[in-house]
Amino acid sequence: MMPLEEKVKTLTPELQQEVERYIDQLINHNQHKTTQPLKQDWAGILKKHKHQFTSLELQKKALEWRNP
Repeated sequence: MMPLEEKVKTLTPELQQEVERYIDQLINHNQHKTTQPLKQDWAGILKKHKHQFTSLELQKKALEWRNP
């Protein structure tokens, strides 16, 4: 199997630029991934409203807030 560098050298200059852009995208995408666990410190915060709203009503309201 031919090493990656040798494979890239066989490409036209235009395709080499495309490969470089793709590699940069992969690097950039990988750097933006978070390794921290999802915070759920909000859990239970609406407990005092459980008799006022149903979970379905709260879901609908959250969708309204996200998509005005």
